[in-house]
Amino acid sequence: MKHLVAGLLLWWGITSSVYAQLPPKRELRAVWIATVENIDWPSRRGLSTEQQKQEFINILDQQQRNGMNAVVVQVRPVADAFYASAFEPWSEYLTGAQGQAPNPYYDPLAFMIEETHKRGMEFHAWFNPYRAMFNVRRSSITPDHITRLKPQWFVTYGDTKYFDPGLPEVRQYVLQIVTDVVKRYDIDAVHFDDYFYPYRIPGKEFPDYSSYRRYGNNMMRDDWRRQNVDTIIQMIGRAIKTAKPWVKFGISPFGVWRNHDKDPEGSYTHGGQTNYDDLFADVLKWLRNGWIDYVAPQLYWESGHRLVAYEVLLDWWAKHGYGRHVYIGHGAYRINSSAAWRNPAELPQQVSEARTLNTVQGSIFYSAKSFNGNPRGIEDSLRNHFYRYPALRPLMPWLEGQQAPKSPYFIDAFERPQGLELYWADDDTSHRTRQYVLYRFDSSEVINLKDPTKILSILPQMPDPHYTDAAYVKGRHYVYVVTALDRLQNESLASDPLRMEIVNGRTRFLFP
Repeated sequence: MKHLVAGLLLWWGITSSVYAQLPPKRELRAVWIATVENIDWPSRRGLSTEQQKQEFINILDQQQRNGMNAVVVQVRPVADAFYASAFEPWSEYLTGAQGQAPNPYYDPLAFMIEETHKRGMEFHAWFNPYRAMFNVRRSSITPDHITRLKPQWFVTYGDTKYFDPGLPEVRQYVLQIVTDVVKRYDIDAVHFDDYFYPYRIPGKEFPDYSSYRRYGNNMMRDDWRRQNVDTIIQMIGRAIKTAKPWVKFGISPFGVWRNHDKDPEGSYTHGGQTNYDDLFADVLKWLRNGWIDYVAPQLYWESGHRLVAYEVLLDWWAKHGYGRHVYIGHGAYRINSSAAWRNPAELPQQVSEARTLNTVQGSIFYSAKSFNGNPRGIEDSLRNHFYRYPALRPLMPWLEGQQAPKSPYFIDAFERPQGLELYWADDDTSHRTRQYVLYRFDSSEVINLKDPTKILSILPQMPDPHYTDAAYVKGRHYVYVVTALDRLQNESLASDPLRMEIVNGRTRFLFP
């Protein structure tokens, strides 16, 4: 009990100073939703269509209450599909048998995107590029699965079957899979995690001897492997932007790029495996060359860890974004896993520290189910403090075709028992408007749209835009302002303010 009290006092000490600061107006706040092995969704295989839909809606609603403005959903865990694909079978994690479509039929990806956008959140489609069979002994595989049609493309390492990254035809196939989804679905980003070449198994070498002999061109094998991964990242990045210039491309690598004892550019850590040396992922090269739009390193260790301290890696990645976005991957699943993670201040402190760095633009939490039951009060921390106010997503000015929408304008307001009903219009014939940002100020305050604590709500575009301010207090003088956002979060100029005055005890609204 003494330790819990001490932890809570520490938590309040840390957060009291942080919460006094103005929160960022723009920040990515996201959560990973893993489907492989039914980690997050669906909770088990073989649920009915309605059960699957309701579970996903419940996740979105929970994470929206937590303040998230994006989700990263695994749509291709093992050369299978959570969507209608002409190339790969339905995932066994949906129905229990690979190749079996949901019944009654629906397209989960189309449904998930629609529900996510309905809540004003971004949808990042998460692909595993090279994993083809999660467990060779028990995975469900269809007769027309790519591992059966093209067995020469695959190698088995441990219990898992992988595409061989050294084969040009494999790269073309993965490119086709990703491009197909980008073209057919209204996703906001393509997302890869840390699985390129797999994590090393002690005493076993990844069995790519054949492709190395054929394509190695007398390179050192490690350099050749890195070149293979470089090539597919560059190919996919280019193809995404050719198909839809606004779709982002992000990577969530293992938390250590290289240790300093191997490379002076590396972090002062002692990671047992690293992106560069073991997974053959030269993430810094991709950032420097602008092949990706964001990086979300998985910093799943606690502060002060003796080998890979969170604060060391946070500082290192903040200095290595090369002008692209850096979102910190937080290990929410670690809560209660050790003494350090039983401290209720650990994760809030990590979010606080990330926010102090102007080259870090947000956080992604792994994973959705880790929030269930509000462990160590993490949901309270987000809802009541860190994410109490809405946030716009950060801008990516290097993406093509950006232009802020026209300003909306107020057209009516009515006092109702449930609050003040506000109505506005946008006249946006370009169809750029995707969302609205509604601000409220006291009449004595300067209108400052940089202050996110004045944001009442971020709302999806709608045919008859309106909002009921349930916190409206009759008799008080407020000023309302509304703006419009495009899909990349470019914000319009402010509307003319809606003001009010009291005349003979009655409220009169002053429209511009």
